[in-house]
Amino acid sequence: MALKSYKPTSPARRGLVLVDKSALYKGKPVKSLTEGKRKTGGRNNKGHVTSRGIGGGHKQKYRKIDFKRRKWDVEATVERIEYDPNRTAFIALIKYSDGEQAYIIAPQRLAVGDTVVAGEKVDVKPGNAMLLSQMPVGTICHNIEMKPGKGGQIARSAGTYVQLVGRDGGKVIVRLNSGEQRYILGSCMGTVGAVSNPDNANTTLAKAGRNRWRGKKPLTRGVAKNPVDHPHGGGEGRTSGGRHPVTPWGKPTKGARTRKNKTTDRMIIRSRHAKKKR
Repeated sequence: MALKSYKPTSPARRGLVLVDKSALYKGKPVKSLTEGKRKTGGRNNKGHVTSRGIGGGHKQKYRKIDFKRRKWDVEATVERIEYDPNRTAFIALIKYSDGEQAYIIAPQRLAVGDTVVAGEKVDVKPGNAMLLSQMPVGTICHNIEMKPGKGGQIARSAGTYVQLVGRDGGKVIVRLNSGEQRYILGSCMGTVGAVSNPDNANTTLAKAGRNRWRGKKPLTRGVAKNPVDHPHGGGEGRTSGGRHPVTPWGKPTKGARTRKNKTTDRMIIRSRHAKKKR
């Protein structure tokens, strides 16, 4: 997919850069593979705001995506590539030889009419899913499981991928986009190829209203508030907010590490923070 830039016919068009979606399917999603999606406005069951910055946005349907790919050794044909408002990646509608339909995350270079298959060991081509233990070292893959049978959790966003860099016993060693290297059980599934829509990172929304359509409300900076409203507030003139950025409730933020006592720490070979240490 290419990027589209617009002539500055209005202030909202000036600087606007979007992904060209002309090649995507223009109809509605498959009804049996969708379900209703209710807006929360960031509020919990008591009506209290627990996630700020959420509100409004266009009405959406949730597309049920097959993250598990456990229908083994049954070929499926790609019917169409679709836009999904719930994620940055595109999705592909596949139809198995027995007539069943499913949505999967569309990898790059997957086209309408291509065949994909999942199994213990299959051909290494985009869209095929197999056990990580059977993938050749150096393979680029996405939609990686962390527990066998749980469904893919790693590398599902637009343009992301994981590289399989080695094997060790019953585990494989993978390198994530963040720079982290970690062990994953070889009995977990992964899908060959990088996730579609890599140009998503190069888009420019150009106006605040486009974020409102996405359900994102504007957030006021702490330094623009009064001391009673935020720890960064107040001060004469414009201030930076101090050396240690905090949330409105005084908790460290903007890069403060919160990960601790995680059982999966032993699976991490090289932390994503290792390159930052001096």
